[in-house]
Amino acid sequence: MSIRAKFLGFVDVIMRIPPLFLLDEILKMNLFNENLSSTQLGSLTNLDTNDTILNSTSTLNQTESIVSSIDLHGLSVTLFKCVIFLIGCFSSLAIFMLWTRHLVIIYMYVISVGLIILSHWSNVSAVALLQEGNPSLIEDILNVNIQRLTSPDGMAVTLLPHFLLQYVMGIIFAYIHLGPKHQLTQRILPFTFLMPLILAILPIPINIVKHAPTFAAVLPLVLSKIAIWSASVDIFRTLLSGYRHAVSFAENFGLSALVENEWQRLNVPCVLRAFWTIRLLEQFASIAMSPEAEALSFMFTFQKLLISGCETLIALLGMTSIISFICHYIGVLFQMFLMAEEDDDKSIGTVSAILFYILSLQTGLTTLQPDKRFVRLCRNLCLLLTALLHFLHNMVSPILMSLSASHNPSRKRHTRALLVCAFLVLAPVTLLIILWSRHQPSTWLLAVSVFSIEVIVKVLVSLATYTLFLVDAQRQIFWERLDDYIYYIKAFGNSVEFCFGIFLFFNGAWILLFESENNTLGSIIRSLMLLIHSYFNIWCEARAGWSVYMKRRTAVQKISSLPDASSEELQHFDDVCAICYQEMTSAKITRCRHYFHGVCLRKWLYVQDKCPLCHEIVINQDVKTEVEKPNEEAIEQVPNLEQLLPRRATPSRNIHLHHQPHRGRSNSASRESSHSSISSNTTTSSTNPNNGSGRMMAGN
Repeated sequence: MSIRAKFLGFVDVIMRIPPLFLLDEILKMNLFNENLSSTQLGSLTNLDTNDTILNSTSTLNQTESIVSSIDLHGLSVTLFKCVIFLIGCFSSLAIFMLWTRHLVIIYMYVISVGLIILSHWSNVSAVALLQEGNPSLIEDILNVNIQRLTSPDGMAVTLLPHFLLQYVMGIIFAYIHLGPKHQLTQRILPFTFLMPLILAILPIPINIVKHAPTFAAVLPLVLSKIAIWSASVDIFRTLLSGYRHAVSFAENFGLSALVENEWQRLNVPCVLRAFWTIRLLEQFASIAMSPEAEALSFMFTFQKLLISGCETLIALLGMTSIISFICHYIGVLFQMFLMAEEDDDKSIGTVSAILFYILSLQTGLTTLQPDKRFVRLCRNLCLLLTALLHFLHNMVSPILMSLSASHNPSRKRHTRALLVCAFLVLAPVTLLIILWSRHQPSTWLLAVSVFSIEVIVKVLVSLATYTLFLVDAQRQIFWERLDDYIYYIKAFGNSVEFCFGIFLFFNGAWILLFESENNTLGSIIRSLMLLIHSYFNIWCEARAGWSVYMKRRTAVQKISSLPDASSEELQHFDDVCAICYQEMTSAKITRCRHYFHGVCLRKWLYVQDKCPLCHEIVINQDVKTEVEKPNEEAIEQVPNLEQLLPRRATPSRNIHLHHQPHRGRSNSASRESSHSSISSNTTTSSTNPNNGSGRMMAGN
């Protein structure tokens, strides 16, 4: 990217920040006037007690009139605030979503109006200074009083910045205003800004000089009004064309494509990060310039900045963008350490941002009092940390499996993956020790503990699977029990996760029913998260686990109905298994008289009942009716079907001659294919994308 493109991108980001500040200030408004004004409250409390007792009827009427006036006043103020709120929000969002060229026009008009206001204020101040001068500046000029004219405290030196400022503002206004630019008008504009100062120097009556700043602003205001009046039709056309473009784009490419396209065009993450950073610096400057700044500690200042950094929804979005940025580069750092390729579709930053923002809305972070808000923010960050550990495990687990299955001799990659696993065990243990030593048991602490223990269980399951694959890689003969061991280990891990999922559901339900702090939006979001969690992480996982168990049970029943090959038959067969291409010390014989490893044939029967070689039905019809026939879901449970398939062969009477060329296949390649097929046939709920964010938002 060229320097010019980077500069234009930087300017585009900067121009989109002011609408966010405007929207942030609008969201700070208290729409409902809950507190009575001091005058109205005094009218109620200053009623004399004796008058109340003696003249109860008149006092009651007076009280009713005051209450009715309070109701009308509060209602009118609330309606006015609602109108301002809606107009401000719509205008801010509309300006934020404009194209860059339209933003330039908006800012040119805003700057021109700002120059008029600044010029008027400067002229009023300068005229007041000239009227207080004694003797007047014109007398010093006529008398050529060099000493008074050049004196640092003199009137000339004091007014010189005003003259220069007015002239510069006049030139800038003449250049950027959007009104009609006639040649005569352009020449007059700088002197129009200087006119009040010139009139104040001359011997003109004070009444005329006082109104000079107002008259000087007439011509610039007229030009600005003409500009906005002539552009009103263009503004309506721009909004209408933008709406039509959005509708057309959504109809042609879909709503998600429209959102993604606008997200990239507006460069929303960079804008939010810049907005939150500037807002944080502004808050820090206000704290640093306060009288008690020297007495404030670093931790108190840091806490106050974090509290103010999430007091509105826009500020919370900015903080979310910063957290997403940090989490993204944490993921990049671990990917570099593991020497893995970066996957943009599964960015940790994106998932972390969504999780943190929904957690904040669910817990009503912006509506809490400052002290409670800081505590809630720290709790959400702890939950986000445990989620980050889950994401890191999902990153390192496939690398461990690939290293073990491929028999990779690189010790560096093995060591780095194991170091990350050690970190994923030590980090949650350390977190639990710190939290349980400083906090009392609560629903939040139980949720964090469950997520931390779940990370440890996942890592131990991955390490156990990795160890079994490494042991199998060192064996010289086929390990038929490997599939069973892998199944038992992963079944244990998935069962623990399923139990934790049920616990998190009841934990979230308890929070929803008994610990919600009058947060309607948070209660709605928590209810939705509980529904999503109960469907994806409880019902779907239970159904998938039961389906795997039943398919495995059915396959075992089918295999047990087949006869075992004797030693003489295997010696006479003298060939490898047609599925895994390894030597056979034991085998099962199908009704079509083909020989396969029992475990290989069992995995094949997860998919279909036909022989891999001749496509005949493997199980006899009388036996087949006794066991459950696999349904179409079996194919969905084995995504790596190609790894189970042998090379395409036509049916042949002489199977020995057909498969003899495959006898020399290496053990490492065959084991890699076997490991991949084993991994694909075990339930893997830990890789479900709903498990991370859905479980966490539902359980808290």
